[in-house]
Amino acid sequence: MMERTLLLLKPDAIQRKLIGKIITRFEKKGLRIIGIKMLKLSKENAKEHYSHLLDKPFYPGLEEFMTNHPIIAMVVEGQECVEVVRKMVGVTNARKAESGTIRGDYSLSTGRNTIHASDSPETAKKEVARFFSEDELFEYKLAVFEYLYAEDERE
Repeated sequence: MMERTLLLLKPDAIQRKLIGKIITRFEKKGLRIIGIKMLKLSKENAKEHYSHLLDKPFYPGLEEFMTNHPIIAMVVEGQECVEVVRKMVGVTNARKAESGTIRGDYSLSTGRNTIHASDSPETAKKEVARFFSEDELFEYKLAVFEYLYAEDERE
C-alpha cells in the first residue's frame, strides 16, 4: 500500500525562495504530490502540532515564527514514503544534517531548518488529517508510475 506523509515548508524556506527547489526534490524522487496549499498556521493548530514541545523553553519563539508567517503544507505519497522523506529531509539539527539532504543543503539551524516531515506512519496519518480534509487530497496516476516501481511493488 502507498504511504502518505505531511511536509510543512516553514517560513524560512518561503522567505529564502526555496519553495521550488524543495518541491522539485520530491518530484524528482518520484513521490506523488496529492495535496498542497499555502496557509497561516493558527496558534491553536501550532499548539496541537507541536504539543510534544510545549514545555520546552524555545516553544514560544517557535510558535511565533510558525504563526506569524505563511507556510506551505503538502502531502506526498509513495512506497515507504515516511522513511524516504525523512532521509531526504535530514536530521533536525541542520548543522549535523548530511550534505545532499534538504536541511544539510539549505539550513544551519535547528529552529530555522526549512521543513517539517512526519516522523512515523502513525504520526503522518494524524498530521495529514490536521492540515487536509479528504476533499483536498487527490488521487491520480502519474504517467511515469510504471518506471518508478517494479511490477510487484505497484498497487
